[in-house]
Amino acid sequence: MTSERSIVLPTADHGPVTLPEPSWCSGHAHHDPETLRVDLIHAGPAVDLVHRGATLLSAEIVQSPHASPASPYLGGRTPGVSIHPLGQTLDPTGLYCLAADLDRYADRLRDLADQLAASLGGDQ
Repeated sequence: MTSERSIVLPTADHGPVTLPEPSWCSGHAHHDPETLRVDLIHAGPAVDLVHRGATLLSAEIVQSPHASPASPYLGGRTPGVSIHPLGQTLDPTGLYCLAADLDRYADRLRDLADQLAASLGGDQ
């Protein structure tokens, strides 16, 4: 993580903590000073999949610089992409796999649309 800027965030257990801030971080406007140091997180802007006003998926780059060794898919010291509502943080390989799964799912939706159009006499 290369950074030319840093931020000081108050924490409940370590007082003010200075963190290098990655260029992709959106800031910490909603930081709660009762947060524990281990729970500090950098988050980038969300990329949402919205259909008819409902957010189906949301993704953002995240990093928890003071996280303890993380369980796979739960985020940690290495930046990843957090996917909601999946509830996992993915590395580049995992993100490409998700994108491929979404491509296959989109194909299945188009197949369903074709079947529905045919059953409706092709008027749709």
